[in-house]
Amino acid sequence: MIPEPAPTVRELLAFYLEAGVDCALAEESIDRLAEMDAPPPAPRAAPLVEPPRPVAAPTVMRGEVAPAPDVAIASAREAARTAPTLEALRELMQSFEGCALKHTATRLVFADGNPQARIMFVGEAPGRDEDIEGLPFVGRSGKLLDLMLGAIGLNRTTAYIANVIPWRPPGNRTPTPQETQICLPFIQRQIELVNPDVLVTLGNPSTQTLLSTREGIMRTRGRWFEYETGQRTIRALATFHPAYLLRSPSYKRLAWQDLRAIAKVLAG
Repeated sequence: MIPEPAPTVRELLAFYLEAGVDCALAEESIDRLAEMDAPPPAPRAAPLVEPPRPVAAPTVMRGEVAPAPDVAIASAREAARTAPTLEALRELMQSFEGCALKHTATRLVFADGNPQARIMFVGEAPGRDEDIEGLPFVGRSGKLLDLMLGAIGLNRTTAYIANVIPWRPPGNRTPTPQETQICLPFIQRQIELVNPDVLVTLGNPSTQTLLSTREGIMRTRGRWFEYETGQRTIRALATFHPAYLLRSPSYKRLAWQDLRAIAKVLAG
């Protein structure tokens, strides 16, 4: 058998980044193979009295310890309900201590685009690039989303973009159901305040969370739903997340069909 070629440095770095490794532990690399070839160190005589071991300091997270999930959810609901404007909602979320993700993220990723837009796109959670810049969809998937918007005559000045989860989960892991439920009141209030004519959920997590369905994205994409804000009914459509389209480009054809359906409604 012909052995597979060794991965390149670029391929290894891409693998580590995808796995959530976004920082180095030391400035200089260590050759572990050379260490294996080195002779073992000479044994040392054991001390007569074992010295006391230092007690490790407990890990302290930034901010206060998050409350119990049910308390945090109730607190988020009350805080979101009282926000009269998007700016007030952003300030409330900045000071909210009920979600543990806040203590591991770099910053709050609130939204991007035009709050007066007729269409709002909602994804799941920020990634590494979004966590750095504080804006949703600015990495590779964001560039694809910009192309998708441009295909139907939209851009970030004519659309509003947000996520269900406003803080990056560590290593880009999937948010837990508790984290999603804690953050849900905030995105619901955000949708109410933007009050778009069309709501587009990007990917399975945001679709299931906002449209109250357990079906997968293959069944929900391209279908119109009714999203109730309590004051009006908004037309909602589910489609693929741009990150999924980057991994599975064959589904871009279906995404294009969804975009055409969105354009038709906006033009009507």
